[in-house]
Parts: sequence; C-alpha cells; structure tokens
Amino acid sequence: MHITFCCTDTKAEPWLAGLRAALPQATVTAWQAGTPPAEHAVVWAPPQQFLDEQRGLKALFNIGAGVDALLKLKLPPGVKVVRLDDAGMSVQMAEYVCHAVIRHFREFDGYEADVAEGKWSYRKPRLRADYPVGVMGLGVLGERVARALRQFDFPVHGWSRTPKAVEGVVCHAGIDRFDSFLASCRVLVNLLPLTPDTLDILNRKTLARLLPGGYLVNVARGAHLVDDDLLALLDSGHMAGATLDVFRTEPLPAGHAFWKHPKITVTPHTSARTLRDESIAQIAGKILALERGDPIAGLVDPVRGY
Repeated sequence: MHITFCCTDTKAEPWLAGLRAALPQATVTAWQAGTPPAEHAVVWAPPQQFLDEQRGLKALFNIGAGVDALLKLKLPPGVKVVRLDDAGMSVQMAEYVCHAVIRHFREFDGYEADVAEGKWSYRKPRLRADYPVGVMGLGVLGERVARALRQFDFPVHGWSRTPKAVEGVVCHAGIDRFDSFLASCRVLVNLLPLTPDTLDILNRKTLARLLPGGYLVNVARGAHLVDDDLLALLDSGHMAGATLDVFRTEPLPAGHAFWKHPKITVTPHTSARTLRDESIAQIAGKILALERGDPIAGLVDPVRGY
C-alpha cells in the first residue's frame, strides 16, 4: 500500500514519520512531480498537477475540516474525498467562539479600551436572555460550539440544511426557516461549509435580520461574508461588532478596513488548528477500514460540497 502526502505550506517530515509509525506496512512518501501512483493521499490545497498524475487514488484525506478548495479541482474518477471528523478541532472551536461571545457580552473589549487610557470604568451587567446566540451549521464543530454556549446559559438557536436535534438548542432547518432563525438571534456564529449555496450568505440582507445591536463571529470561510455589507451595518449602528477569523484573501491584505475598524476583532485563521497526532491516528484508522471494505465517517458528498 502506497500513501502519498501533498500538503501546501505544511512541513512534510513530521507527518511522514507519524504516518509511517501508524501504518508500518505502508510505503509513505511526499509527492513530487512524476512520483509513482499511490492508493491513498493525505492532502491540503494540492495542485491540479498532483491530481492529474495520481489518477488511481482510492481516497483523498483532507487535513482540514473544510473541503471547498479541494472540490474546486478536477478530481480523479471514483476517488473518495474524506474530511476530518474532529481531530481536536471541535474543542478549539468551542473555546474560540465562547471567548468571542463572552468578550462581547461582558464588554471586555470596552474595559480593555478604558484601561489602555487609564480609566477605571463600570458597565451595567447585561442579561443573557437579551443575547440569544445563533449557530449556523450543526455539524461536528457546530454542535460542539452550540453545546458549549449553553453551558454559559445563553439562549442558543441552531440552523442547518437538514433537521438536527441538539439538547438545549432550538434547532431550525431548511431555507424556509432561515429568516426566522436570524430574527431570533442577536449574536450570529457562522460554521457553515462553503458551497455555491452559502457563498456570500452573510450579506446586508441577512445580517440586517439580526436583532438590533447584532454581533457576528465568522470562523468558517471568508467568502461567506460580503465585507462591505458588514462595514455598512457596523457604521449604521445596526450591528455592534464582529470577530473575524477568516477572510476572502489570506493573509488579510495590508490596508484592509477590517484591520483598524474599532468594532472588529481580527485573528489570523487560528480558531481551530489541525492537530497532527490526532489527525494521523484518525486518517490511519480510516485507511485501514477502507482497505478492509468497512464503512467510514467523514465521506464528502461532492454535490452538496461537504
């Protein structure tokens, strides 16, 4: 069994060593142009040349949660695309989102600004009932985030394409429930996959449906958000702020309005990083299952895009 590794901007050696230790019966190599064909590939943002050469692949294992960039390429016929189920990312995402929501709700950003000016200030405590949080996308990451937010007694709503049930969360499903979902929320967390249907979904029309003083946390993809629409709603006062971890162009270009906007917190796509050891263990287990002919979790439907 031959496994090839082709991950852009990722140091190959630690992954190769880990995969060889987990699958000692396999040959594991880093891809270079013209290398022999493999049965399985571990990838992140591979070039089209890689896929054109590796026409006999059984499965592509994507080391990130999102597969939108991979699905834009022309894939070998019959290849399975497999995403990570979690691999340590869901707890990181829950940490990040809870921090962002609580920082806004408790007005810690305002206290930080006051302290920087030497001010000893006080703000009237807000009521959690006035800050319902909506989570767009109730997959592995979204469900973990929704459950974590409930631990802080926020009212939590969730929206997904198909019906889901999460204890303590008011779940909405389908496009016909999208508007009512938005109107129920003051804080909106985006964890949707990026597909043609969700491109630009965070726009002036949808964000304006949030309760007045809305707050956005985008940890999915930058292309979900129409940048100028968010800026307009922030400047009009309808939205109170945003925490953004993902952007249409990364790194975020110098001079972009998000860098210095007083109501926007920017982080460098760090909400949930791939953890190598956990990912290798999961990928190795799935490769062995596929070789046995057993079903695996995380198979991507190319038509749906996730």
